[in-house]
Amino acid sequence: MLKPQIVFPAADLAPGDRRFASVDLRALQFDRVRSTADPLFEEAYGHLWLEFGKKNEMESRQTLQRRFQLAPQIIYEMIYVRREDEFVAVRDHTAVLAGGGNHVVVHLSHNLVHPRLRRTGLAGWLRALPLGTARECLAANGMKNGHSGARITLLAEMEHTSDDDPLRMIRLRAYERAGFRKIDPSRVAYHQPDFRTPAEIDAAGGAAPLPFQLIVRRVGREHERVISGAETRMLVETLYNIYGAQFRREDMSHPLLSLEEYPAEDSTIALVLPTQ
Repeated sequence: MLKPQIVFPAADLAPGDRRFASVDLRALQFDRVRSTADPLFEEAYGHLWLEFGKKNEMESRQTLQRRFQLAPQIIYEMIYVRREDEFVAVRDHTAVLAGGGNHVVVHLSHNLVHPRLRRTGLAGWLRALPLGTARECLAANGMKNGHSGARITLLAEMEHTSDDDPLRMIRLRAYERAGFRKIDPSRVAYHQPDFRTPAEIDAAGGAAPLPFQLIVRRVGREHERVISGAETRMLVETLYNIYGAQFRREDMSHPLLSLEEYPAEDSTIALVLPTQ
């Protein structure tokens, strides 16, 4: 599949990021990476691994190789940003049809911006560019956003609030200012699967999923302050389906990854500020 050109529609910016519509990005080079064979893969992956690998929050090369191969049903990509061939930023995300095909969920995995380019508006654009991947996923599967009435949700797993981690709170405040909301973690105890290799998991005596909170931007519905139990379950099932295509069944069947204790489908869950 040919990689589509990256475009920058101001309308795709999150409500709180629209002040970045006039940011001049012409000095930056944006590249899509969609294969481990891409000459830029090792560079892009290396920056992500250096930042997130030590915290067991970054998948292995082998896992990502399998995920790349799931297109067009599931489209995984990295967007690698350089200036004069020097690293500026990298983000990765996965778009997948969900909800019976009338909803596309984009899992926002990682977003890393060089300190010199922070607070310039670039991070806001990197939060918006996955919308293009969502529309590509719809088109690749025979649908169009405008005609199908399909919804788009950007979904991120983020660490819980902590006064002892100022950088974490800066990240959460950035998403909060952009207009993202958090699915009330007092109602939904979400866990991310164990990203370690099977050998590491076995040596440690079994999988150890990590607790995270779910941050969402429901495109066109950013003003809503509640989400149904049914939609919440669909979002989490979509995440676990993405992971389940690459991770071992026994690791994905860990009790902490069960939706059994999640709110009922007909319940209502608050969407709160990410820093709450």
